[in-house]
Amino acid sequence: MTRALFSSFLKIGMFTIGGGYAMIPLMEEELVGRRKWLTREEFLDQLALSQSMPGVLAVNMAAGLGYRLRGWRGALSAIAGNIAVPIVMILLLAVFFRQFRENVWVERFFMGVRPAVVALIAAPVFKLAATAGIGWRTCWIPILAAVLIWLLGVSPILVILAAALGGFVYGRVRR
Repeated sequence: MTRALFSSFLKIGMFTIGGGYAMIPLMEEELVGRRKWLTREEFLDQLALSQSMPGVLAVNMAAGLGYRLRGWRGALSAIAGNIAVPIVMILLLAVFFRQFRENVWVERFFMGVRPAVVALIAAPVFKLAATAGIGWRTCWIPILAAVLIWLLGVSPILVILAAALGGFVYGRVRR
């Protein structure tokens, strides 16, 4: 099982460009669809927990699932698989970056990858929004949060606390 955790998270780390949020569709396919280690609801719960913890989303997901399935060995195996390729890539970039910084092909590659990364991040946002029950009647909440943070410079911590308080009050009133 620890080998399977390592190989699954190695694949996730290997084939994802753009960071944690771009990894979500691949994680869901691997962990829910292919391996069936989690149900869709459990995946969303694990994702929410991983987002709320400090640190890198993908590493938090790997640690949480690895620990859940095989304890500390599973957590370490999943984390190692998840960070192996990015560490190698960062080391290679650090060694060769000066040589290729001005290379037109490298610049074009990164310019071409940008729209794909945006799509990889946007797709799970819409999918998660639908699963979380965010529809046309409630879509104003994340939009308001984004406007408060991005345009008005409100601290994300205050927005999270206000959302938690609002959710608590809404839940109490609804009961």
